[in-house]
Amino acid sequence: MLLIVLAYLGGALTILSPCILPVLPFVFSRADQPFVRSGLPLLAGMAITFAVVATLAAVGGGWVTQANQYGRWLAVALLGIFGLTLLLPSFAERLMRPLVSAGNRLSEFAQADGQQVRASSSFLLGIATGLLWAPCAGPILGLVLTGAALRGASVGTTLLLVAYAGGAATSLAVALLIGGRVFAAMKRSLGAGEWIRRGIGAAMLLGVVAISLGLDTGVLARVSTLATGGIEQKLVDRLSGGSVPARAVNNDTSTPAQTATATDVAAAPAMMRAAASVEAPLPVEGELPPLSGAIQWLNSSPLTAQDLRGKVVLVDFWTYSCINCLRSLPYVKAWAQKYRDQGLVVIGVHAPEFAFERNVDNVKRATHDLGIDYPVAIDNNYAIWRAFGNQYWPAHYFVDAKGQIRFHHFGEGDYAHSEQVIQQLLAEAGHASAAAMVSDTAAKGVQMAADNTDMLSPETYVGYERAENFAGRGGESHDRVHAYAAPAQLELNNWGLAGAWKVGAEQATLAASTGAIVYRFHARDLHLVLGPGMDNKPVRFRVSIDGAAPGDAHGTDVKADGTGTVTEQRLYQLVRQTGDVKDRTFTIEFLDPGVKAYAFTFG
Repeated sequence: MLLIVLAYLGGALTILSPCILPVLPFVFSRADQPFVRSGLPLLAGMAITFAVVATLAAVGGGWVTQANQYGRWLAVALLGIFGLTLLLPSFAERLMRPLVSAGNRLSEFAQADGQQVRASSSFLLGIATGLLWAPCAGPILGLVLTGAALRGASVGTTLLLVAYAGGAATSLAVALLIGGRVFAAMKRSLGAGEWIRRGIGAAMLLGVVAISLGLDTGVLARVSTLATGGIEQKLVDRLSGGSVPARAVNNDTSTPAQTATATDVAAAPAMMRAAASVEAPLPVEGELPPLSGAIQWLNSSPLTAQDLRGKVVLVDFWTYSCINCLRSLPYVKAWAQKYRDQGLVVIGVHAPEFAFERNVDNVKRATHDLGIDYPVAIDNNYAIWRAFGNQYWPAHYFVDAKGQIRFHHFGEGDYAHSEQVIQQLLAEAGHASAAAMVSDTAAKGVQMAADNTDMLSPETYVGYERAENFAGRGGESHDRVHAYAAPAQLELNNWGLAGAWKVGAEQATLAASTGAIVYRFHARDLHLVLGPGMDNKPVRFRVSIDGAAPGDAHGTDVKADGTGTVTEQRLYQLVRQTGDVKDRTFTIEFLDPGVKAYAFTFG
């Protein structure tokens, strides 16, 4: 119920979002008509279409995204015709004859004097408008959609999306009713009905132009995030007490963080509660669920909950390109080594974020390269993820010898506390436990702990599905090759592309022989998840910081002169500064075609 309320209020806040401006003229075109026959069907069509498309997009894969792009262009064409009929009555009259004969009564949209408005025409307009609504998504909708993608289709997901759409429809309905009274007063006092109608038609055509140029998904969507994202996030935090889950976790905290526009989730797991002090008895948070559903196990035969009775178990949800997972990994490995002979079993559950992380060979290589020798379940279908009700990378669940979940921790940090939990559970099971704790690990490279005191740049996705702060003119073009020009000046945390790129839902692919990505950042470390092209040929690149070779500030995957090579699909450390951290402009120039760029992370 809490998330339904959050979804409804989040939807209502879209009325404050600048990116809804291109949609408003289509709504106000019915403002001076009877609400029951005109406004209500329009809002219903808008809400239903949005909920259906969003549900399918959350669980149906890339084909839905592609289909919705065609739907958007069809809607743009339909609404453009509608705007012309309002602006040019003579055009509406000429259009009426063939459309009537074909059974398509678009002429009703002209709203000529004396002509009765039909609910069906308003509902059709609402459907078209609903296809254009998605850019106004905020953090709350991001929680819902990403959780749906990870947890699978459910009635709860659809209810949340309907609640979100209902909240937006409610706020628009209020605006529509107020606007209707204003228009009626203007008609009585000024006799300006025809001019009002033409003005709305002109506004609709401007909206169509804005949508066609990508302003609704580019400039206005970014402004929208600044305008309402903070309000929505405060709403989430206040009503949920910080317990609303998300796809990733901030460094050194268990507080959920927004990553997309993505983004995340249907319902908070029952076991999510304040962590108990290890000095007090640890509560029972649930039973260890079945570990079935993994497509393959590494370093072990398949394990079951029954097999693990009598053992203390640490279940670590991770994915190999996740920087938060990589930085917590040295501690997990150290615990596995230190307490193995005392009864601890560590199980890594690899749940992929990107498509390339579903490749079993990639996971095998990463597991070997990272020195992981404990059992790893490859959970490509999120079966174990859903069984735990998990919603985070990384997530650690601590299970006692009786098969009961006694503690959990989400994200990086709090390692001493987690190790105390391991010792306490081992003691309860009658196993000897070393009193000494694992000290700071000698982690290097990407696994070194982040410098959180001076990190002002957030995780940033390159694919349009969860991209934020893109600074190129007109926003990113979806699923087609487009020539981009890098911005001459960048604000902090803004980024851009240069050259011919094809931007997909989760990555951008270089479609020319050379191309570049620029980012204005503030952090000690900069990482970028990259992969070679379809032919797996290495891709050479050159990194610069403020226009010069990185020198001593080069990352582990870059030489001092800035050169490096993309050879496999993984996270690459490109910058590690040794001096003062301040705002810097990062540029990576690719010298071969086909490279795929997924996400920036910082440390």
